[in-house]
Formats: sequence, C-alpha cells, structure tokens
Amino acid sequence: MAASYRHLGQEDPVQEKREHAREEIHTPVSYERQGENATGYAKDISMGGMFIQADWAPPFGTKLTVRCQLPRSKAEIQLPSIVRWAKDDGFGVQFGLLGARETHAIAQLLDPKR
Repeated sequence: MAASYRHLGQEDPVQEKREHAREEIHTPVSYERQGENATGYAKDISMGGMFIQADWAPPFGTKLTVRCQLPRSKAEIQLPSIVRWAKDDGFGVQFGLLGARETHAIAQLLDPKR
C-alpha cells in the first residue's frame, strides 16, 4: 500500500508509489537491446527495478538485458528489463521475471541485517 508524506511548504501530501525498498549503489552496468550495447552505472536498485545513470536512454517500453556484478555478489547477473521512464541523466527499468540467482543477489543488498 502506498504511503502518504507531507513535506514542509507543500499543500498536498506526496504519494510514494514504489512497492519495493531501494538501496543506493554505484555499480557499472552494461545493457543490450537487439545487438546494441551501452554502459552506465546503477545508482539504486530494488526487487522491482533500478535506476541507470547514462548518457543515452532507450525509448520508453524498450526491452533490455542489463548485466552487472552487484556488491556482495560473486558473479555477473543478467536482468531482463523494460524501460519505464527516462530523464536527462538516466532511466529507470522494471525487471522482468528474475531467476533464483538474480533474486538472491538483489535480496542480499536489501537485507537490513547485513
């Protein structure tokens, strides 16, 4: 359920729409779409997606494979993704169906008991 927050100086509360907690990271990533490759940096991640800081953003709805080695992970993972939004310094992706290895790598980052 979305939380409601009131910020100083605002009339209406801001609605937080994210379902999943996010963790700030600074991890190099590569992303591929139909043979085209590009690179950037993952700036935050959740079980649902990530923000990628990049000079170039694929169009909304573009299906990508994002590759990275997350902190605390021993191997590179591949994350099926779809572009959900973009701004000047990067874009946000929503993850598709993740396997056990990918889910475990992300869960390790989000574990508050680390």
